[in-house]
Amino acid sequence: QVQLVESGGGRVRTGESLRLSCALSGSIFRINAMGWYRQAPGKERELVARITDGESTNYADSVKGRFTISRDNAKNTMYLQMNSLKPEDTAVYYCNADFVLARTMTHVSDYWGEGTQVTVSS
Repeated sequence: QVQLVESGGGRVRTGESLRLSCALSGSIFRINAMGWYRQAPGKERELVARITDGESTNYADSVKGRFTISRDNAKNTMYLQMNSLKPEDTAVYYCNADFVLARTMTHVSDYWGEGTQVTVSS
């Protein structure tokens, strides 16, 4: 059974840091890409950062220079280091994965975690 579990959310003050983790468990053949998305109250879900199996990354303009995405392929885990947090970063952060299952070689292109809350107070 495949699971995608986020952790590391919490409540911090402006300027502080948090590190989110997302672990993909199960019988996985290959992870093509993983990404972080966020959704603030009353807003649509938006891409925060994404990383491919070739370590190519892309970021939302609003987080460039403050957030860093990385992955540990041996652990099938992705991280999001968030520095200089602002109140506008407050949202539920979701992990997304694009991967191939090991036994069936089924491509799963859009798999979501349940989210972790990040709250930044001024």
